[in-house]
Amino acid sequence: MSAKAGAKLFKQRCDQCHTVEAGGKHKTGPNLNGLIGSKTGQKPGYAYTDANKSKGITWTKETLDIYLTNPKKYIPGTKMVFAGLKKKKDRDDLIAYLVKSTK
Repeated sequence: MSAKAGAKLFKQRCDQCHTVEAGGKHKTGPNLNGLIGSKTGQKPGYAYTDANKSKGITWTKETLDIYLTNPKKYIPGTKMVFAGLKKKKDRDDLIAYLVKSTK
């Protein structure tokens, strides 16, 4: 797992919709600061779908891996248009970056 490679993936695939820094603004998607250990659909000030609010999972490396494989399959009804990352290495790198950058 490489947080450095994950940072590059985030910039290419996620940055247009998400921020990671503390106090960062919501874009099309929510700010991801504090992601690990938080529950789905709970960031104040962001308009989540009912699907995200009611999923009721806690974000961990494992749940992120499943979600990032195919977001619409894991949370049917999500408004996230991202198709997912099919390569396990890409998901591992992105998750390593998210763990590091969203503390």
